[in-house]
Amino acid sequence: MAEIKVARVESFADPGKQVFEIDGFEFGVFHVGGEFFAWENRCPHLDGPACQGKLIARTDEAVNEDRTGRGREFSKTHMNVACPWHGFEFDIRTGRHPAKSEVRLRGVKLRVENGDVYATIRGA
Repeated sequence: MAEIKVARVESFADPGKQVFEIDGFEFGVFHVGGEFFAWENRCPHLDGPACQGKLIARTDEAVNEDRTGRGREFSKTHMNVACPWHGFEFDIRTGRHPAKSEVRLRGVKLRVENGDVYATIRGA
């Protein structure tokens, strides 16, 4: 394993992402709410390129004070990435599928220092 500088912080939108391929290893780096997260670019469903999917706000069931539902609303604090092959969604912060927590993306170790983003890459 090797730690490699992959980008500068200012090269990311917030929310935003970049997908990298280094020595055959593909991964996505996500910037959400001032924090950075990295995941292997492999969907656990059918090995699709999950990190190349769209960033979308998580949808939550909105509940009134009397516990009646008022429909679905987009979260203002949580973002998901949707795999472009079949639409499986994963929480950017945890890598978990929202309905099946055992279905998740594999994490990539990430570090941000002095405006640089570093990832620890297997096999590099």
